[in-house]
Amino acid sequence: MNANNLNESIKFYEIKDIKIPVIYEESKLLPTGFIRFTFVGGGSVSDGDKIGLAKLSASLLNEGTKELGATKFSDLLEQKAISLSSVSGSDTLNIELSYLKEQEKNAIGFLADLLKSPNLSSNALKKVQTKTISNLLDKQSDFDYIANTTLQSMLFKNTPLAQPPLGTVKSVGNIKLADIKNYLQQNLSLSRLIIIIGGDIDINKTLSLLKPILNTLPLGEKSQTHHYNANPKPQKKIIYKDTQQAYIYFGSPFVVKDLKTESYKARVMSFILGSSGFGSRLMEEIRVKRGLAYSAYMRIIPGKITNYTTGYLQTQIKNQDESIDLVKKVIDDFIKNGATQEELDGAKKFLLGSEPLRNETLSERVSTKFYNFYLGLPLDFNKTQLEQIKNLTLKELNDYIRSHAEIKDLTFSILTKKEVK
Repeated sequence: MNANNLNESIKFYEIKDIKIPVIYEESKLLPTGFIRFTFVGGGSVSDGDKIGLAKLSASLLNEGTKELGATKFSDLLEQKAISLSSVSGSDTLNIELSYLKEQEKNAIGFLADLLKSPNLSSNALKKVQTKTISNLLDKQSDFDYIANTTLQSMLFKNTPLAQPPLGTVKSVGNIKLADIKNYLQQNLSLSRLIIIIGGDIDINKTLSLLKPILNTLPLGEKSQTHHYNANPKPQKKIIYKDTQQAYIYFGSPFVVKDLKTESYKARVMSFILGSSGFGSRLMEEIRVKRGLAYSAYMRIIPGKITNYTTGYLQTQIKNQDESIDLVKKVIDDFIKNGATQEELDGAKKFLLGSEPLRNETLSERVSTKFYNFYLGLPLDFNKTQLEQIKNLTLKELNDYIRSHAEIKDLTFSILTKKEVK
């Protein structure tokens, strides 16, 4: 074992010849610490034909140990003001531990107990299945959820992103304990692990305390890299429900070749077009000028798994066709004519001024460093991006906007009420 410094924010900690990335930041402001184990590949895009497996497995990890069960395990954590929870994302399984500095050994002990003997019992599985299915049944009357999941199913047809991350009532009910065990065996491995540590801690001491846990994890195999393109063919699907409002979700492809050299332009473009709230093109045209919706947004999502745009507005049923036509018109005009100097100046002022607030807490700063690392970017890339935004000219921005005519290839998911004739 050895821990080699790459810079002040990352080490590679060697266990069983595997160099595990450790992203960290020490801070003496509060006598607390947190540790996050992130297993890349443990998210919903890897569910395969068992839709909802990742979410259900993470839920089961929140049911304590086999020896103590959920209630007793939770009570012991609470007595020592320790928080231990699991959650899965689209590409990751995360186990997060937070604690008072004086409780670090105890906290890591609880983490060791959980990983050694999670509550993989039939009763615990039935409990989380029942809770998940109940949640899914509730969502059958959640019009935003229905419209949004329908949009995703069209934008990413024939890919894992087309499936609802929570699964379906049928798929969740069909998941067996053996499926959970196989999932955890595959994902809780050293080859997939990134460790994030922060707080009033001694990084080397904390890693020494974690060493026995790490030695119990299998080597495993790195996950495959996933990337899915949004459907370039414009589509429209109408869902009829007994509703008083029209729920309009829309999205389109967005082509990104290099995040390092493009993401700042995409961020400014997104801000001006539809992600900044009041002042954005969509909000100004749809709400301020015409009063067609209470809010309207559209944002560009550049990432590792996919790049696309997504937007939303809710309006009176009688205004839905006008609103949809207006969304198309605003985007067409934006691609054709670009942004104004005033819009660029406003975007710069907000983005440069608000960035310190985005990384105000230790958790936010370390999470930002992790996300940059996950994307293959320098850990401090947000600082680089701010400098790029600061130096961005209107010509550079508008050339970039004009090069992304693919965002006009809009897919619409519309939940509305059937007209009575």
